Amino acid sequence: MADPKGFMTTPRQDWPRRPVEERVRDWDEVCVPGALLPIVSKQADRCMDCGIPFCHHACPLGNLIPEWNDLVSREDWRAASDRLHATNNFPEFTGRLCPAPCESGCVLAIDQPAVTIKNVECAIADRAWEEGFAPPRPPERLSGRTVAVIGSGPTGLAAAQQLTRAGHTVAVYERDDRLGGLMRYGIPAFKMEKRHLERRLEQMRAEGTKFRTSTAVGRDIGAVDLRSRYDAVVIATGATAWRELDVLGRELTGIQQAMEYLPLANRVCEGDLESSPLSAAGRHVVIVGGGDTGADCLGTAVREGAASVTQLDIYGRPGAERDEDAEPWPTYPKTYRLSPAHEEARDLRTAPEADADARLFAASTLRFTGDAEGHVRWLHLVDVDAHRRPLPGTERPVPADLVLLALGFTGPDRHDGLIDQLGLAVDARGTIARDADFATNVPGVFAAGDAARGQSLIVWAIAEGRAVAAAVDRHLTGSTRLTSPIGPYDRPLTA
Repeated sequence: MADPKGFMTTPRQDWPRRPVEERVRDWDEVCVPGALLPIVSKQADRCMDCGIPFCHHACPLGNLIPEWNDLVSREDWRAASDRLHATNNFPEFTGRLCPAPCESGCVLAIDQPAVTIKNVECAIADRAWEEGFAPPRPPERLSGRTVAVIGSGPTGLAAAQQLTRAGHTVAVYERDDRLGGLMRYGIPAFKMEKRHLERRLEQMRAEGTKFRTSTAVGRDIGAVDLRSRYDAVVIATGATAWRELDVLGRELTGIQQAMEYLPLANRVCEGDLESSPLSAAGRHVVIVGGGDTGADCLGTAVREGAASVTQLDIYGRPGAERDEDAEPWPTYPKTYRLSPAHEEARDLRTAPEADADARLFAASTLRFTGDAEGHVRWLHLVDVDAHRRPLPGTERPVPADLVLLALGFTGPDRHDGLIDQLGLAVDARGTIARDADFATNVPGVFAAGDAARGQSLIVWAIAEGRAVAAAVDRHLTGSTRLTSPIGPYDRPLTA
């Protein structure tokens, strides 16, 4: 603990964001470049080095947060990088994309703003790359064992890196033309520029991991054939089967799934397309769904020049403070949060009906109506009570030329045939069933990440990748020195 009084003398200061008027004109990350390092050491000083650091329990990776906070406060960046990378393969990803349940578990958060743990993590990761503290770590010797990892999202990449460093020969199979899973085509560049992903992939190539893109296992290569080629297979395909909205008028054109819309915008940023065929430019956009994917659609539509953007959230507007009875510390509370995209929508007044930002809370979709050509023109909504029951007399139309469904995901996509070809057992939710060692009912085949856990956070995805790697290493060699931060049945801390 570098400064015993830091939490009393230093107020919380977050990484400042670029002005809204500036950042909505480009796809660069929203925070001011270089503005984090001058403030982060004093912010790390606010860590109290608690006797029982609940931030550890709130983070499934078990990040050694008080240790690297102390090291950052002393500006020992190399040691801080070592401690951070000891538990997290990709802190530059989590430092930008994770909603930071660790901060909800910060002891300081009991009665004042938490330590800026996420910002400190991001600063360490970025400094590590700048100073060369994250070199490739190829294994000293090879085991002679081979592993196929299906899926290159955070779970697949974490598993592949851990297994490669353990000495196994690992090949990652990705059905898209580029690596990264949802981090590549689902996450907009203004949340995480793809250079961070490319840099980590180059590190993994230098360590010996092999990558096979544009290869859908089950379609381009038979799943049984792939299993016969490798000593073990890890399925980390994610939960990409999206939820539908079964209401009148769903068949109208102009109603798209969020994951049909977002990848096209990302491909424009990658240089594949001059413009998106689903661009929001000049259109009245309504986003159905109040989660992070909906916020990603919101920020994207604003940058594309939408005439208006409205986001519907079926839940009521949460309060500014945690409900101590329903969600006591250190659980992750449902409070009113203003993401960068919502901040932009608020300042630009993208949704005239909304009170504070683009969101209409406690609103549910009744039906869609369109024009004579069969294109959607109106979304008819209704206010709902706390039990999501419609309130009489509140129905009203909202103009909608483009409707984006951001309702979450149910489990792995089965269209490629991977699950059926291998004969994998699935549970009642449609996710891949596994035992306490992450093993499926098919010998030598393991499942991890959202494909088995269900839709979750990036920290849980990386933790699953690290844990399944330890299980596979033990399966192949009889023992393992790889860390296993979670078990397959662990869940986030709740009241």
